[in-house]
Amino acid sequence: MDKKLPKEAFGGIAGKDYVPYVTDKSRVGGNIAVLIMGLILAAVFGASTAYSGMKAGLTVAAGIPGAILGAGMIGAFAKDKGILGQNLIQGMASAGESVASGAIFVLPSVLLIGAKISFVEGLVVGVGGCLFGIGVASLVHNYLIVEEHGNLMYPESMAISETLVASDTGGDSLKYMGYGFGIGGIITLITGSVLGLVNNVVSYLGESYYKFRFQVEVNPLLLGIGFIVGLDISLTMFAGAILANFGIAPLIGYFADMAKGSSEVWNAAGSPINAMDANTIVGSYVKYIGAGMMLYGGLIGAIKLIPVIVASIKETLKASGGEGESSGSQQMIILAVGVVLALIGAFMISGGNVVMAIVGAIASLILMLLFVIVAGRLTGTIGTSNLPVSGMTIASIVVVTIIFKAMGWEDAASNKSLLMFGTLIVIAIAVAGGYMQSQKVTFIIGGSKKEMQKFFSIATVLGVIVVVGVIVILSDKLAVTGADAQFGLPQANLMATLTSGIMTGSLPWVMIFVGVFMAIVLQFVNLPIMTFAIGFYLPISTTSIILVGALIRVLVEKTAKTEGLKEARVSNGISLSSGLVAGGSIIGLIGIILQVTGVIKLKELAGFAAGNGVALILLAFLVIVTTIVVMSSKEVKHSNEN
Repeated sequence: MDKKLPKEAFGGIAGKDYVPYVTDKSRVGGNIAVLIMGLILAAVFGASTAYSGMKAGLTVAAGIPGAILGAGMIGAFAKDKGILGQNLIQGMASAGESVASGAIFVLPSVLLIGAKISFVEGLVVGVGGCLFGIGVASLVHNYLIVEEHGNLMYPESMAISETLVASDTGGDSLKYMGYGFGIGGIITLITGSVLGLVNNVVSYLGESYYKFRFQVEVNPLLLGIGFIVGLDISLTMFAGAILANFGIAPLIGYFADMAKGSSEVWNAAGSPINAMDANTIVGSYVKYIGAGMMLYGGLIGAIKLIPVIVASIKETLKASGGEGESSGSQQMIILAVGVVLALIGAFMISGGNVVMAIVGAIASLILMLLFVIVAGRLTGTIGTSNLPVSGMTIASIVVVTIIFKAMGWEDAASNKSLLMFGTLIVIAIAVAGGYMQSQKVTFIIGGSKKEMQKFFSIATVLGVIVVVGVIVILSDKLAVTGADAQFGLPQANLMATLTSGIMTGSLPWVMIFVGVFMAIVLQFVNLPIMTFAIGFYLPISTTSIILVGALIRVLVEKTAKTEGLKEARVSNGISLSSGLVAGGSIIGLIGIILQVTGVIKLKELAGFAAGNGVALILLAFLVIVTTIVVMSSKEVKHSNEN
């Protein structure tokens, strides 16, 4: 009999009653060796994510690669720390990657508008955003992680937890993870993620009268997430995608066909609006409806959590001793330092304009408070790999830019200040997602919340140093645009376009307001706004493969003849899904590094390899193989005594 995560780790019990994998509260995972190893991975993942993200817009969550690398490091240098040490290392790896995933969205856009970035400015703004994000997320930790246990699945957290347990115990869990890793690794290797030998996206576009878009990405990582989160969440997300791609996009296309030839797409000068295809319609218009939905959904979600935040602060201030007091004091210190650094940064980036500094700081702190909470909840729904950082950043920058425009701050220097405030916000959002994901793993495994909080915070500071350093060092190359550009900077270009669009009055405001009112309707009929909105905003290729994973879970559950067999299939299916996520993450990361360093150069696919045929074969292979492997599970009894 092998030890596994207890089945209650996935729900079915109140969070306060959950018994974690490690029950010995006297055990700690951290020491100087663990700290050093974690910092090394934070720096490596921070630098690699920054480089690959700016080069091609590709990033990979570091939790699972960090967990696997951490297992090897702990075995070599701190064996006595075991699974708790591995958990701290994966958290620190996630911290470095989270900083980079946020910073690359906005900070390089400062260079694209012709301004300069100083290392000190970037450092203060970045660390302020990190610590504020961690501090606010800590205030809602008990609600989002403990009270919502089983409701918010935290799919990538569960995959990381399975990875940690598998490396700790072996047995069936490790075996099924190995199957998943192999399946996910092979598909990721042969597709555009690494070698680019075959197409892995099934795509159908309506190109004439009815301009729709339907796609399925054959992505093992996303299929694994779908299996973990289940049918309810997957269907709600897919419903949002159906409305966006088969309802709103064709409607916009129908009226766009009537436009005069001189009318152009708002963010693509020279592109006639009556010549838009479905991809352009979704990217330039529909996604802003999604941003409006998330803006409203985030606001309502934050308002509902105000009592939780107030109660958490009161409990922290009145704590009278023990772990709770020291942990609470630590989180309040982190939050306070984050606020102070954010205020200092506001004055630094405002060029001596005191009013701008005060107004910008207040607006940024409010928006960070709002979207840090949203990021924590969405991480519990879909994980950090698919966290809609860009959508929340778009909503935030829209608000801040409106304020700047209303105050008359429209010159180039003000635009730089605006984007630096955006950097502060986006780093807080991205780091909060990574932090909540790591804390959920800590809760499941049985580690110390306080210890993860401390180690994660330290790692984010190093992550900021590394990421800002990379951007400053590469600033001359990043500022080059056009045919000579060496870096794609897709997210940063979007943010630069967005701010200039607002300043010139060309932003499609109707789309954003439509999103807000659609979210209001969802609230009236008591549907989950944010889950629907994320499906509306994300590419349908993402939500469709997540749904496929959920449907596989339904199939293996419904065909089980006994409750024990059903439980075994679900448990092994989750282990397999964790392996799919691990294989996709690690092989994808290696592929990105090889691509951006020039070791692998992708060639344009031709013929059958580029069409839907090979993608459909890959999809069938992925579905059939994963289903057969999970269905092969046998009813066994497991022990979770530790």
